[in-house]
Amino acid sequence: MTGWLGHPAPRAGDTDRVRQLRSAASPWAGLRTLVAGIGVSGFAAADALLEAGAEVVVVDATRTEAARDRAALLEVLGARVLLGPEHVHAPPDGYGALDLVVTSPGWRPDAPLLAGAGLAGVPVWGDVEVAWRMRPETGAAPWLTLTGTNGKTTTVELVSSMLRAAGLRATAAGNVGTPLVEALRHPHAYEVLAVELSSYQLHWLSTDTAASLRPLASACLNVAPDHLDWHGSLEAYAAAKGRVYENTELACVYNLADEQTEALVREADVVEGARAVAFTRGIPRVGMLGVVEDVLCDRAFVEERHSSAAELCSLADLSPDGGPVAPHTVDNVLAAAALARAAGVPQIAVRNGVRGFKPAPHRIATVAVAGDVRWVDDSKATNAHAAAASLAAFEGVVWIAGGLAKGATFDDLVAGAARRLRAVVLLGADRALLAEALARHAPDVPVVEVDLDHAGGMDAEQFASGLMDAVVARAADLARPGDTVLLAPACASMDQFRDYGHRGDAFAAAVRRHVEPPAGPGALDR
Repeated sequence: MTGWLGHPAPRAGDTDRVRQLRSAASPWAGLRTLVAGIGVSGFAAADALLEAGAEVVVVDATRTEAARDRAALLEVLGARVLLGPEHVHAPPDGYGALDLVVTSPGWRPDAPLLAGAGLAGVPVWGDVEVAWRMRPETGAAPWLTLTGTNGKTTTVELVSSMLRAAGLRATAAGNVGTPLVEALRHPHAYEVLAVELSSYQLHWLSTDTAASLRPLASACLNVAPDHLDWHGSLEAYAAAKGRVYENTELACVYNLADEQTEALVREADVVEGARAVAFTRGIPRVGMLGVVEDVLCDRAFVEERHSSAAELCSLADLSPDGGPVAPHTVDNVLAAAALARAAGVPQIAVRNGVRGFKPAPHRIATVAVAGDVRWVDDSKATNAHAAAASLAAFEGVVWIAGGLAKGATFDDLVAGAARRLRAVVLLGADRALLAEALARHAPDVPVVEVDLDHAGGMDAEQFASGLMDAVVARAADLARPGDTVLLAPACASMDQFRDYGHRGDAFAAAVRRHVEPPAGPGALDR
């Protein structure tokens, strides 16, 4: 048989045995498994497979200190670990017939190792599939699954907060940070899991739908162009998102304002009796969640939904600091409430879950209000769709944007936000793309570009601080009382920062240095 890059391809193992893997009680022992990737999810999958008695080899191109540390732990547990780029194109020599390949989410489908496995008839699963099939044979916690281009993490954390407010042992897991196989092995078993799924993770679900993921309720918040370099097209990306609805038992939650999410529900193969539940910022019709005046309400999960609605919370509950409520924040809360209500969460727990929720950093977080200017960190807005949602929350915006465009264009974003813009400060490798869009669609808006030369012996922290000090100083010159200075870059951060968190932290620190100048001499002596 033709193999991986000219190597003899090992035979596919016992595919019938792989099909039998449907619970923790299935015959995992002796399963010959290759795990692609030794990051957080790959490590967790390998660890769980080893505990179940599988034979495991792990490969990864990187030789970072973190990778070496994880490799050492897995080797103690009985895995074979091969680090370095020479190991990621084909299975190791002499490994024999593979039963299963488990890939970390970020590995592309055209990676030689994964493409070769498919050609050789070896099933390729993601970590989510492994977790689903390692659930207890009886009494397993139901999953509430959620995806979307933007807002996933905030929404899944909101779901978890609502579940806990109802007295349930629950957590958020998956793409949110805690690997699902890790959540399943918690010493005190969870009663419900709120599961965030990326398009990568959804792509790697098994095509054997009879045994694959079967959520109690599922939701897709929105679909906008993103990760097209990985999926190959918007159609393939949307199709991956749509897999969140497959096999749903009770409720498929979609965004009434996003026709693509409704289309994905219509196309999904769900359990008989599952129903579509929309959320809207407008007045809800029967079977929907929505907003009446300043009240978020439910007309989907109440007995008398044809004549009444259940009050869930108020708009004021969504903004404890008294700032404006972003439209997409309303979307996130409604979607979370729909999933929680599908799991039987009462109205009061939805409200208490919202009130007790603390958003993750860098998501429309007010850093300071000084001189009647609000400074807001939304560094997590790493694509045009997220930035548009952020800009829609404010009037009179000094917008800080730029970074790595990832192949995106910005004409629609700028055209839609032009009337809100007071001025724009641009940074990053692809800032010219934004400048060109601004020249076309907002020619009267002042635009300033900040370019700090990464030289002079500066380390990464010094560079980040110096760059953001310059950005904040220019933004402060442009802002007027009543304005909002908004970091919503519409781009990835890795050209100048470690990640979006590093970018947001640098921005917040620079803002504080600007609005809270150091005390004068002797201040500490008083």
